[in-house]
Amino acid sequence: MQENKEIICYKCQKELVMEKVNFSYLGHNFHADILKCPVCGEVYISEALVRGRMTEVEMLMEDK
Repeated sequence: MQENKEIICYKCQKELVMEKVNFSYLGHNFHADILKCPVCGEVYISEALVRGRMTEVEMLMEDK
């Protein structure tokens, strides 16, 4: 069982909030609900997102 730990923006010292964010990666656009600083807008991209969704986009690009 994984504990939910709050993640704090290093720059603003505010707790990150879940928000829908649009990405452009290797010429493809997609959105994901990720943690974002409500003050400066910096986002936290989890390892799960990088290994999941972004890896899918990379594999799609390699197949073309």
